[in-house]
Amino acid sequence: MRDVRLRRFAWFTLGATIVVVLFGAVVRATGSGAGCGSDWPTCRGGMVPLSGTVETVIEFSHRASSGIAFVLVMVLLAWVWRARPKGDPVRVPAVSAGLLMVAEAVVGAALVVFGWVEDDQSTGRAISIAVHLVITFGLLASLALTAWWLGGGSRPARPLPRRERRLFGWVAAGLVLVGAAGAITALGDTLFPAESVLHGIREDFTGAFLVRLRWIHPVVAVVVGVAIAWLAPRYAGLGGKVARLSAALIWLVAAQLALGILNVALLAPVWMQVVHLLAADLLWVVFVLFSVEATAASRREAVEAPA
Repeated sequence: MRDVRLRRFAWFTLGATIVVVLFGAVVRATGSGAGCGSDWPTCRGGMVPLSGTVETVIEFSHRASSGIAFVLVMVLLAWVWRARPKGDPVRVPAVSAGLLMVAEAVVGAALVVFGWVEDDQSTGRAISIAVHLVITFGLLASLALTAWWLGGGSRPARPLPRRERRLFGWVAAGLVLVGAAGAITALGDTLFPAESVLHGIREDFTGAFLVRLRWIHPVVAVVVGVAIAWLAPRYAGLGGKVARLSAALIWLVAAQLALGILNVALLAPVWMQVVHLLAADLLWVVFVLFSVEATAASRREAVEAPA
């Protein structure tokens, strides 16, 4: 019963963290990053702002929810450390989640302290946004693996064949690149909103530096999407969890590509950016779990095959 509660708490922590990530996108898309001024961790000179604008409410709410997520991750780490014996692989992603959550807080603080918010167009902001996304993906992967392994999911195959290392490693790196490029693209859409689809396309070639980087995201997204569409069915025949995760991957890739097109057609409204980011987070989490299950099942099949 205790393990059931721990597993449920791990999934709840993952869900809460995804909500915080989406809330962060709202802060950026609405230009509310300076809602609390340059103060951190305080807001407008106090722990709780007694007055302020709508931007202040949005930014403070994001900080508060981030603080709750921070506590949840640390509680999860302490709970796993206490409930699982020394040497249990579940401890690894739990510790990783704790460290990455601290890194998230540091980057979030840097954005405020250095003024990389609102209408700032600096290279520092673009880099920090991309780094923030990479850390977020690492955090979500760590939380997902913690919850998955607490529920009896397959542990990583050892040793992992070179072929699988290359296949899954390159696709994982591609997804991270898509996410980082997407974060920069979203920043460009926020700072330099297009008046029409044609205007946006022209700006991709003649606009500001951040806008001229927008083509990278859709190109890499299509390449990685095709790679996943090719990779996932190759392991679906292993059945069980692998087959179900493979099907989920295919559907998520199709949905994400459709959402990307819709996002461009609608000129990237805030709600569409949030939905697009949610799909990206879910795609990443499912790919991480698929990778673990597929490589483990493939390894078992190879070991059990007659000589």
